[in-house]
Amino acid sequence: PSEKGRSAWSRWGFICEDDGAGRDGREAPAPSRPGFALVDSVKQHERYGQLTLVNSTAADTGEFSCWGQLCNGYICRRDEAKTGSTYIIFTEKGELFVPSPSYFDVVYLNPDRQAVVPCRVTVLSAKVTLHREFPAKEIQANGTDIVYDMKRGFVYLQPHSDHQGVVYCKAEVGGKSQISVKYQLLYAEVPSGPPSTTILASANQVKGGDDISILCTVLGEPDVEVEFRWIYPGQKDERPVTIQDTWRLIQRGLGHTTRISQ
Repeated sequence: PSEKGRSAWSRWGFICEDDGAGRDGREAPAPSRPGFALVDSVKQHERYGQLTLVNSTAADTGEFSCWGQLCNGYICRRDEAKTGSTYIIFTEKGELFVPSPSYFDVVYLNPDRQAVVPCRVTVLSAKVTLHREFPAKEIQANGTDIVYDMKRGFVYLQPHSDHQGVVYCKAEVGGKSQISVKYQLLYAEVPSGPPSTTILASANQVKGGDDISILCTVLGEPDVEVEFRWIYPGQKDERPVTIQDTWRLIQRGLGHTTRISQ
């Protein structure tokens, strides 16, 4: 149905999903992987949508969202005015933290945006503290530089280079305590904007039968993914070439950036 002022749009759709985030905030593993519930069904009724989980675990803790999608033909857009969400905590014996898919993770600190150490708990009454591994000490969440958000973790409001190091979280409740995985905090002092790209060939003129290598280098923020796509003569005819992708962290000023080459 259409609404007044929106007659150009012909139909509505509703999209419902969970936040897909494990403890580190990244996309959750596929339902077949251990640690996450199976999505038993997603049903679309006339007036509502329904998502059903089976065999839920603490790793499913997170925000579940549903929003209206207004479509005109094949073009759709999200209707921000018709968005709803709810945060659900799944408790599990022996798990005070929402489980992480890894034992060690990296959190990048950018001076122009907040950084999150994503140690979330599954028990609302738990006391959660942040600790530096070396030198060993508790890092106070003073509400000015660092705050604790149950739905996100410890939030660095204005990250700077002094925050670098290895940290972990500790949860205490009912005389029991548990520590989280460790997080390596790396300061990334890079200019905002898209990554810079350079390309360099081993030679501009090559004799027949000789080899040539071409290096494409991208320099940018560490947490920005880069996908290389090459265009070269003979590509349509499937001319055989060897392509290698690598990346490494480099020191640049006070921070780290990622260098990806192919």
